[in-house]
This record gives sequence, structure tokens and C-alpha cells, in this order.
Amino acid sequence: MSNCENIIEIKNLKKSYDKGKIKALNGVDLEIKRGEFVSIIGPSGSGKSTLLNMIGALDEAGEGSISVAGIDLTQKQDLSRFRSEEIGFVFQLHNLIPNLTVLENVQIPMLETHISGKKMEKRALELLKSVNLADKINQMPTKLSGGERQRVAIARALVNHPSIILADEPTGALDSRTGDVILDLLKDIHKKENVTLVIVTHEPAVANMADRIITVLDGKIKDEKMNIQS
Repeated sequence: MSNCENIIEIKNLKKSYDKGKIKALNGVDLEIKRGEFVSIIGPSGSGKSTLLNMIGALDEAGEGSISVAGIDLTQKQDLSRFRSEEIGFVFQLHNLIPNLTVLENVQIPMLETHISGKKMEKRALELLKSVNLADKINQMPTKLSGGERQRVAIARALVNHPSIILADEPTGALDSRTGDVILDLLKDIHKKENVTLVIVTHEPAVANMADRIITVLDGKIKDEKMNIQS
């Protein structure tokens, strides 16, 4: 990487769909420092979720360059290990597997690694305890509340000690009180683990918790500002 402080470096990133008719990203330049807490805000369809998916190697760039944790994501390569080890994902709708227990769901990202079954279970139990779900380990996700499911998702995101957590509307499906619990948990993890936290949101109150607020509009970064209050 050209700057060891930057964990994410994006230059002139473009992405279009439907044979070029829909320009989701239209020349994005962005640098995010290691350990920074950044929020990406913008109206629906502005390109913010596409940008997050690019950072997490869930989608491929059309043009431009994107480097995350020292990996050039524009190079043709198997990125499954990068996704499971460097990135922790938290989605709006949890993406938990309904026919697996809470404990089994948290262990899923570790299946890409060479950790023994005992160590996997120990790590998953530690994290479920840290998000106050030690008593729910054998429950199925369908038996949990929305807030509990999101806490399982956060435990799963942390299981491989990622350097980056990407959260896409993590409070979007929750009531405000439960949403506050989830945000406090993410902020706490960010501070304690010095993990880089990138949250996509359309809620100004959520965005204002970050060190830096990036506004995306029509596939471009329209504005970015440091948040003194965070």
C-alpha cells in the first residue's frame, strides 16, 4: 500500500449494472485509516451499499483501483479467505442460517481457517458471552428477537479477529432502543479492538457517531467531514 496508515485506498472507482445503464459508482476516491470509524451516508440508491460491498470484496470493480488491508481487490484471485479473515460483515437482515443454532452460526466464518473444532467452539462461546447471549447458544435464530439476532451477527463478524467491520444499515430493522444497544456494542468493539469500523446508514443520528462522515450522492462522494463530537 502506498500509505501504511491507510487500510482502505480507493481511486476513481466505477461500477455499473445493466450493461452500463445504471451507474452505481461513478469515480469514487476514498482513503480510510487503520482503526478509524467512518460512516457513509446518502439517500437510497446513492451507491453507498455498492461501495461497502466493493470494500468487502462482495462485488467486483468496473474501473479504478481498490486496495483493502494490503490486498489489491482488482486482481483476479480467490478472495474467500480475505473475506473471512480480514472482514467482519454485519447486515441489516442478519443473514443468519435458520436451521443452524446460534453457536453454529457464529462459527461459520472459521470454517475457512484451520482452527480445531474445540477452539472454534471456545472462540464462538467467548463472543456470545461478550454480547450477552451465553444463554441462547443452542437456540435457532427464528426464536430470537431482532436485536438478539443482530448481536449474533456481530459475534459472527468478530470471530476471526478481523481488521475491518463493515456494517450495512445495522439498525435499520430495529426499534430505536434496540438500535442504540447495537450501536453502543459496535462502538465499544471499535475502541477495545482498534478495529476499523465502516457503517452505511441513512440515519443522521447514526452517522454522527463516527469520526468521519462521508456523504455519497449519485455514485460520487459529495462531501466528507470530520466529526468533532464523536
